Amino acid sequence: MEEVFLELKGIKKSFGGVKALKGVNLTVKKGEVHCLAGENGCGKSTLIKVISGVHAADEGEIYIEGNLIKDFSPIDAIRLGIQVIYQDFAVFPNLTVAENIAMNKAVQTGKKFMSWKESREIALRAMEQIGAHMDPEILVERLSVANKQMVAICRAILEDAKLLILDEPTTALTAKEVDKLFTIIENLKNKGIAIIIVTHKIEEVYGIADQLTILRNGANVATGNIKDFDRPTFVKYMTGRNIEDSNYRPSEVGDEILRLEHLSREGAFQDVNFSLKKGDVLGITGLLGSGRCEIADALFGIMPADSGKIFLHGKEICIKNIGDAINHKFAYVPEDRLTQGLFLERSIADNTIAASIKKYFKGGRLWYGEMKKATETWIKDINIVALSSEPLIKTLSGGNQQKVVIAKWLNTHPDLLVLNGPTVGVDIGAKSDIHKILHQLAENGVGIIIISDDLSELVQNCNKIIVMSGGAVGVQINSSQTTESELAEMLNGKTKLEGA
Repeated sequence: MEEVFLELKGIKKSFGGVKALKGVNLTVKKGEVHCLAGENGCGKSTLIKVISGVHAADEGEIYIEGNLIKDFSPIDAIRLGIQVIYQDFAVFPNLTVAENIAMNKAVQTGKKFMSWKESREIALRAMEQIGAHMDPEILVERLSVANKQMVAICRAILEDAKLLILDEPTTALTAKEVDKLFTIIENLKNKGIAIIIVTHKIEEVYGIADQLTILRNGANVATGNIKDFDRPTFVKYMTGRNIEDSNYRPSEVGDEILRLEHLSREGAFQDVNFSLKKGDVLGITGLLGSGRCEIADALFGIMPADSGKIFLHGKEICIKNIGDAINHKFAYVPEDRLTQGLFLERSIADNTIAASIKKYFKGGRLWYGEMKKATETWIKDINIVALSSEPLIKTLSGGNQQKVVIAKWLNTHPDLLVLNGPTVGVDIGAKSDIHKILHQLAENGVGIIIISDDLSELVQNCNKIIVMSGGAVGVQINSSQTTESELAEMLNGKTKLEGA
């Protein structure tokens, strides 16, 4: 029988009368990958902080290796072998790889000065354990997101980690980087380390997890072997509703909305040609550096094209800056909503009307009543979970924040809506809601372009897909003529890209 490392019994936690955890139970064994799943706001983050000693449980018992643990702090949790790697990885960008990996060890031993030679040896030893290959002398700020994560994992295993908790570990990783991470996780599992993965991505859960625990509204709703949960059952437990997977197909394809002819920007993309018609949802994908995001920047005037032509409803237009794009009724939902799409310290209403504020100026003053009314209409129409238009945007879940970014641009009544990674970090219920919104907009004549590396999202929600490679359009295909695995082969170079 496998030895249990962590057991939680009846964990409860409240904040100001709000019950975040309502008697949660969790058992994690050594050498096991345990997925902790649930929609935003279900209590996953609070539970992680209880396990790692950040929050003290109001009620319940915590057993580590069979011992009842009381009143423990984060440093106590580390000494017990518990390590948490959050989404920001908590690395020092201005220090080298070696210094980041070895620093905790130096602090724990009370050293006032770090030996570069010793740090290098420690870092190389840690990297060897997980199969990572990085220059120990390079500054962490120069690393990719995936390698920053490797640094955090190396640092964790140096602390004699017995339980490694990974919070949304694949959010910013490419498919290849996810595969590499999963190989490392498998190696750690084989060494007897218990692993908890917190994730929204159902497909990835099946690729790595042994056991599954699902929370909803702060309580357990299901737990067991991952093999006992098919996808519909998984989704039903997470959301409390049936969400059916269905591939988007327009009821009819109408007049042309957008056409690009030989669009190019030196060093980014070249000779890009495609058209978008009423009813189309066009997906664009490609590896990092393929030019997929740069096309969005050009369409919205952030980094305009050097040459080529853009046609809107059959008429050639010129986009040299963001103002031009907005004047032509283009809208852009950026990849990073927190830094590029939202004002976190402002209300839902302020964010919703930010791109259309001019129309609320009348008689030299802002008409706040109309702003509030417009926001409340969008809250209702696109199912934003909020009591009113007044709460600060930072208080919303990731999925609801993303809906506000979309509402901000829908309030401008766009002819073209470009979305870069529209459901990154969004739970499955909100993701389904967003996809339905986009399908309805396309049917109503709004041009929709989705840029994503989530291949299942593209196959299910786009009727046309473009694969970018080396700054050029490698292939244009009808999504009914391909599969997710075939797309993956195209991206990884296993299938020759040929223009359709």
